[in-house]
Amino acid sequence: MAQPRPAPGSASTAPHGVVCGVCGTESRQHTFRPAAPEQAPDLDLRPGQPIRGTMARWLQQCPHCGYSAPDITQAHPAAAQAVGAANFRALLNDASHPPLARRFLAWALVLEETGALHAAAEATLHAAWIADDMARPDLASAWRLEAVALWRSGPPLDAEQRVRVVDALRRTEAWDDAAETAHALLRENPPEPVVQVLMLELRLIEALDTGRHSVATALPPPARRPHVAHQKSVKRGEGLRGWLKRLFGR
Repeated sequence: MAQPRPAPGSASTAPHGVVCGVCGTESRQHTFRPAAPEQAPDLDLRPGQPIRGTMARWLQQCPHCGYSAPDITQAHPAAAQAVGAANFRALLNDASHPPLARRFLAWALVLEETGALHAAAEATLHAAWIADDMARPDLASAWRLEAVALWRSGPPLDAEQRVRVVDALRRTEAWDDAAETAHALLRENPPEPVVQVLMLELRLIEALDTGRHSVATALPPPARRPHVAHQKSVKRGEGLRGWLKRLFGR
């Protein structure tokens, strides 16, 4: 029998048995391997199509305890404590949140418990993307603000993260904070591509524009980047210049 073809933008394995690293329950899960996107990312680095539409396959989730992760067979020692906490159980049962968003928020809670605050911010921002897709601006704004709080609660932010903070604040109508954050980074004389993105953000802030905009609007093509799962964090000392060079081949 012919095997089903993976969805565009991904290379998924057939479901296979995995054992949850938290509770030991076995379940059948896909393993998602993203392909390169063909369209430019948003200013907050949400990848372009076709990867954009594959978020349902970015995380696995244990059907018994609810543990969510890219690979649920791996679990930090603190993950069990996070999964057993009252706020985690309440999240899983909160029918007012889209189920897919709950999966990313569950992963964010685990990451926060383990001290990975920047990674927790990323997962929380992913939940905001789901809210965007479901036309829930109330949830999208709340989760963007949560992501900003997590980014700012962790270690010092690199230039990439600070640009994303600016975009998240703009998208939530936190105009003053967004502008101040952008101007603070500009005063540090960042590389020209960073300046171009920040100047676009400031124009959007001035216009009270909360909409989604593409990196291609600020930077010349090619504006392709790998899916977030492809990325390694920016190397210490490399800065956004090196990241953009790898991202755009500049």
